[in-house]
Amino acid sequence: MDPVPLRDEPLEEPLNVRDEPLEEPLKKTLGPATAKVLAEQLDLRTVGDLLHHYPRRYEERGQLTRLAELPLDEDVTVVAQVADARVHTFNGGRGKRLEITITDGSGRLQLVFFGRGVHKPHQELLPGSRAMFAGRVSVFNRKLQLAHPSYAKLGGGDDAVDVESWAGALIPIYPACKGMESWKIAKAVDAVLPRAQEAADPLPPALREGRGFVPLPEALLKVHRPRTKADVEDARARLKWDEAFVLQVALARRRFADAQLPAVARRPSPGGILDAFDARLPFTLTDGQRKVTGEIFDDLATEHPMHRLLQGEVGSGKTLVALRAMLAVVDAGGQTAMLAPTEVLAQQHHRSIVEMMGELAEGGMLGGADRATKVVLLTGSMGAAARRSALLDLVTGEAGIVIGTHALIEDKVRFHDLGLVVVDEQHRFGVEQRDALRSKGRQPPHLLVMTATPIPRTVAMTVFGDLETSVLDQLPAGRSPIASHVVPAQDKPHFLARAWERVREEVAKGHQAYVVCPRIGDDEDEKPKKKQPEDEAEKRPPLAVLDVAAQLAGGPLAGLRVEVLHGRMPPDDKDAVMRRFAAGEADVLVATTVIEVGVNVPNATAMVIMDADRFGVSQLHQLRGRVGRGSAPGLCLLVTEMPEAAPARARLGAVAATLDGFELSRIDLEQRREGDVLGQAQSGARSSLRMLAVIEDEEVIAAAREEAVRVVREDPGLESSPALRLALDALVDHEREQYLDKG
Repeated sequence: MDPVPLRDEPLEEPLNVRDEPLEEPLKKTLGPATAKVLAEQLDLRTVGDLLHHYPRRYEERGQLTRLAELPLDEDVTVVAQVADARVHTFNGGRGKRLEITITDGSGRLQLVFFGRGVHKPHQELLPGSRAMFAGRVSVFNRKLQLAHPSYAKLGGGDDAVDVESWAGALIPIYPACKGMESWKIAKAVDAVLPRAQEAADPLPPALREGRGFVPLPEALLKVHRPRTKADVEDARARLKWDEAFVLQVALARRRFADAQLPAVARRPSPGGILDAFDARLPFTLTDGQRKVTGEIFDDLATEHPMHRLLQGEVGSGKTLVALRAMLAVVDAGGQTAMLAPTEVLAQQHHRSIVEMMGELAEGGMLGGADRATKVVLLTGSMGAAARRSALLDLVTGEAGIVIGTHALIEDKVRFHDLGLVVVDEQHRFGVEQRDALRSKGRQPPHLLVMTATPIPRTVAMTVFGDLETSVLDQLPAGRSPIASHVVPAQDKPHFLARAWERVREEVAKGHQAYVVCPRIGDDEDEKPKKKQPEDEAEKRPPLAVLDVAAQLAGGPLAGLRVEVLHGRMPPDDKDAVMRRFAAGEADVLVATTVIEVGVNVPNATAMVIMDADRFGVSQLHQLRGRVGRGSAPGLCLLVTEMPEAAPARARLGAVAATLDGFELSRIDLEQRREGDVLGQAQSGARSSLRMLAVIEDEEVIAAAREEAVRVVREDPGLESSPALRLALDALVDHEREQYLDKG
């Protein structure tokens, strides 16, 4: 969806992103073979894509790479000197192995070539020569090595890389792939670099000059072929700003357009259902809940749609805050819809909201309170009769609150007067999906987005930049602490045995436990997501719910009531399992991550997460939040077979060391690529961040946001900035494409 259509009449000379010279396909410039590898391996398809594929670092001529710091099991490019080269024979002289040792003074690395691949490197890589080497770092006989690496000599020779033509004093090292090493990418960049002079500069001249940025063509030249470190700094500063600014302009235009829309002010009426609900509460609201509620109610009282993000720690009471906002809208004569990402979560929300409201949720039914409304559930798998009944309640206005999944977005769903949309776990939905639901109101309804994943300020400005933000960081009184421990199952198997003993002990006290697995296991075709294994332990399939449940029921948890829950179960079965577990009729629930958010069983005090290293930091924090929700302390055990030195163990250690979700979110984001940070929340925007680091570049993002707001306020249609509109069109086109790709 276009961020904002801000003009009714077309421009006299319409701009077209495809007219931009940098949009020329690479196959025209580089030839079909090279272009195919760049497209398939690195998603680089146009001249502009390649020019925006920046070096990840630079090597100084004469300065060798620190081999001592090479990451295991990753593709690397190193610049080093050959220290030694020897050919070994085996199988009675029939087999040959060339071992070359390279060094940089900080460490040594072994290169290995076999068979027919021995002859050429043996002739070329002589002791004392320098070259660039690319390959995947592995371990053999406790030594780091590159097996059959690609290489390019530095210096003279017909097939040597001409460092001088590359960069003079600095050698750019590009993010590379199999079949397209860094030096080959550099040669491809050389072929298109003259086109950088044709790049349209998106920054208004006054803004660029006021901030002292170099022009875009100069920045592209300096980032690819710098002569000095100052060149690199100039280029990076400019290119980071571009990424932040164009994205913030897109978000500012969305906010500006939304602010022009009319909405019905929804003010709760005294003595209505909200007051009746508050009188039922057995506790008082926290200061944080009162503050955030005030911000939301102020927004609801305006005649422009609210667009607010409510983020908070696990268990901070976001659902209660959202429910009070929904009841305020019902008091004002409107309807509300809550969109949840899974049926389990939708059912859980429906159940908990009905329980909290009591007779206030029985509108139109015998025994319902005078000021009651009807709370209905709508999911894709409901039976035809139940679905017809729910749809009728919505279109007549009988139901003040509807809770559902993507089924709410379908065309046949109609409301009498939709006043508020609440989106739970926004990161699971694209922008278009939430907008599709908002379009169902007579006038644009107010929007409240909730997330239990704490978000650093810079990410909130980037991912949720079209929303105002409220933070709920105070836990209600009575929430118990959660102790977290890493269980190294391979190193210390007796620790795992003790974990199951702890589960039995909790059950003996009258409590319940979760066991979480990364996979269901009921389908031979079910394949885990592909990723490069960090260690031998990851080469086996992930542990599966059905297998683990059977092993536990017949082994360490024999005699306990063990049930399973996963996303492929029929909805009625899932709901029945959750009801039994919530009622205390099951001791242990072995589940996938369907329990990650929203599931609230205060009596559950223990959680064992199997193959914990296969989950992200934030996801582990979310899962852990399912325990410790009552008066008894919680326990979370992170089971892993990763060795102590593996990066995954460090992640698990970080989770075990703190319950601060905001701190963990920073750790999580620092460990991931920038593209992953944006995820699906701002569909497509992931591709726009190549230089900007959303964690480190807070000042850049904040300043770009300010400038973007000013530019859009002064020139909403960007008529005076055609190149900026061009950059914006490119971003929006990709956003739409990404959304369509996701189906």
